[in-house]
Amino acid sequence: MSDEQANPVTVAVLGLGEAGGTIAKDLAEAGAVVRGYDPAVTAGDGIIDTSSEAEAATGADLVLSVNSSKASIGALRAGVGAVGDGIWADLNTASPGTKKQLAGIAREHGVPFADIAIMAPVPGRGLRTPLLISGVAADDVARILGALGASVTVMEGEAGLAAERKLLRSVFFKGLAAAVVEALEAGRAAGCEDWLRDNIAEELTRANESTVDRLVRGTHQHAVRRADEMTAATEMLVELDVEPTMAAATRDFLIRLAKS
Repeated sequence: MSDEQANPVTVAVLGLGEAGGTIAKDLAEAGAVVRGYDPAVTAGDGIIDTSSEAEAATGADLVLSVNSSKASIGALRAGVGAVGDGIWADLNTASPGTKKQLAGIAREHGVPFADIAIMAPVPGRGLRTPLLISGVAADDVARILGALGASVTVMEGEAGLAAERKLLRSVFFKGLAAAVVEALEAGRAAGCEDWLRDNIAEELTRANESTVDRLVRGTHQHAVRRADEMTAATEMLVELDVEPTMAAATRDFLIRLAKS
């Protein structure tokens, strides 16, 4: 019998929603002892249900906080005293500043801390969702989760760096998604949603390594003209009774860029 089989790793998962519940289930199936806590969700099969962060963290080799950025500090304060020789890792989508604050609280209690950024949607991937890890305990967390089948990449440096990379990507990708949703809503109101959907798909399909340079260069070179264009687009969305959130923000950005 191997050491892993004789002494399985114990992982506490705080937050058993869509992401946390899926990760907890996969950890249990991979052979870990999983202790779960969520005030609103009962632990599933194979997961030990506990009544608090502290109870879940007791005896855990690794604590994974997968609740929300708003709850992350409270969860740490509630459970850090019970961690003992374990590690605390925060997987919530929080700002780099919040991750540094969490690391500071953990350090005050003598608990190693890691910042984990979930780099893709968890449903359909589970434990194999790409994870980017930074902080003093990054290597240890990567070793524990990697042995259980997780897809992990370690970044050198302090807690907050992994969160920074994720959120920088989010500025682009979530902004792009919001612009597409708003554009299609306007296309639907104008009676040409299918045409616009095909046009968007064609543009995204044609994107290549030169696309970013082309977008940046064109935006700076033609900021004045494009600001006028987006002013007209904003007015059109109002006429279509569509809230011009992204269109107006783009207009304001281009106006500011033209003045700089």
